[in-house]
Amino acid sequence: MSSSVRPKDVLHRHLDALVAGDVETIRDSFADDATWTILSELPIAGPWLGRDQIVDDFQGGVVGALFEAGSQLFEFPTIIAEGDSVALEWRVQARTAVGQSYDNDYCGFFVIRDGKIVAVREYLDTRYAAKVLFHDLE
Repeated sequence: MSSSVRPKDVLHRHLDALVAGDVETIRDSFADDATWTILSELPIAGPWLGRDQIVDDFQGGVVGALFEAGSQLFEFPTIIAEGDSVALEWRVQARTAVGQSYDNDYCGFFVIRDGKIVAVREYLDTRYAAKVLFHDLE
């Protein structure tokens, strides 16, 4: 992917792949040394370091195990780009691995350079996530 691709377009490609379950395009969206940081005290808090850890261990492993396969629905109401930064607001509705309903809002700041996601800082309602996904922490 050329560096002339707009950061917002890179993120749109990534989100389309996420919704489609296209793991190879998801993997290709990240730089080799990308970081994904969840700023919280949840067991899934970051940083997650490197494309393989983000895609395989975090998204495909830890997060994937929290939800019933195929139950996640995503909404992306807000995407704002400025320079190499893209702010994204998203919503996830799903069934947890134990059959509970999950509905949470997220915000993330993506840094994109040379057509790849190089850093993500993710924010979410951690109290709700702890209650529904990690109820043993409550």
